[in-house]
Amino acid sequence: MIPAPRGRRTGRRSTAPRPARLRPADVVRLGGTGLRTRPLRVFLSALGIAIGVAAMIAVVGISGSGRAEVDRRLDALGTNLLRVEPGVAVGGPQPKLPAEAVRMIGRIPPVREAAATGATDAKVYRNERIAVGRTGSLTVLAADDGLLPAVGGRVSRGRWLDAATERYPAVVLGATAAQRLDVYTPGTRLWIGGRWFSLVGVLDPVPLAPELDGAALVGGPAARTYLRFDGHPSTVYVRTEDSAVAAVRAVLPATANPAKPAEVRVSRPSDALAAREATESTLTGLLLGLGGVALLVGGVGVGNTMVISVLERRPEIGLRRALGATRGQIRAQFVTESLLLSVIGGLGGTVLGTVITAAYAVSRGWPTVVPVWATAAGVGATLVIGMIAGLYPAVRASRLAPTVALSGT
Repeated sequence: MIPAPRGRRTGRRSTAPRPARLRPADVVRLGGTGLRTRPLRVFLSALGIAIGVAAMIAVVGISGSGRAEVDRRLDALGTNLLRVEPGVAVGGPQPKLPAEAVRMIGRIPPVREAAATGATDAKVYRNERIAVGRTGSLTVLAADDGLLPAVGGRVSRGRWLDAATERYPAVVLGATAAQRLDVYTPGTRLWIGGRWFSLVGVLDPVPLAPELDGAALVGGPAARTYLRFDGHPSTVYVRTEDSAVAAVRAVLPATANPAKPAEVRVSRPSDALAAREATESTLTGLLLGLGGVALLVGGVGVGNTMVISVLERRPEIGLRRALGATRGQIRAQFVTESLLLSVIGGLGGTVLGTVITAAYAVSRGWPTVVPVWATAAGVGATLVIGMIAGLYPAVRASRLAPTVALSGT
């Protein structure tokens, strides 16, 4: 056997000094030191992240606030409104609902209210000197006196048609019609069907019957007397018991037109609002994609900042390596610095996006809704981006040899 060298014992561990271990608090402190020494660059880099996060949260928040507003309106207006209209004939004359359709529908037990409007050929003008054809796409409809409660409408100015005014040349304007004619004061005269009508009221917008917003509404008896209305309803609005909507909807075609039920179309206005909400959700997805692109651009900015920071701090890195810092500690320092930079941007973007959402919702009179998952996703995305953006600069810094780093070459 070859004896062991003098002064050394086999089986004994090496007495070489070990590098000091950095606690998590020490790593965070080291990462924060690099940020504090370059405040302007940190601010600009964090701003890129903040803009992306704010865009994502604002899009989700505004969309969520809009959906909450739709739900609030549906709760107030109800989802038990059905609309009955003539269908589309193939190769024949345009179908019409019988004049007795409203009375027949009103006999269905679960039906609480039924009212109709009827299309006329008359046009509405502000005065008799307006050129024929310049109608502003406004229509003139014959309306039952029970129409307003049936559709959940409200009068903004003046009053609604009643038994005293529906027989005379009196008219109520929808919100859009009043705006286009620039007429809001009850008592103003309007030129309709070749004669003067007196304005008695202006409606608020009607969400479940938007076709009424651009219409001039005249009482049914007055429409037959002065506007040659034939008495056939063009649309019947039906309010039912909430629990019987599906059952009433099934029997409405045969009830409204027993002779030709196939020529009757029944729809539910609240379904149109739900479809609009789905369309807005699609648009929200597109805007979220744009916010993601902005967030990616912000991440590139963070990565660029960290690369420049490594180049500028080569002497510092060389000194730390010469004092015994390991490659892993150098990597941890720069990755932590990148994460802190991204978190600052993420938190700032979360606050900014919430403020934008709240300001927009308040300006529209909507409830403010910022989903918790959107906030968590925004901050989580910034952590992922910070990790990815700081990984390459951290690895590059850890590979610098002490002598090379200290020499600045």
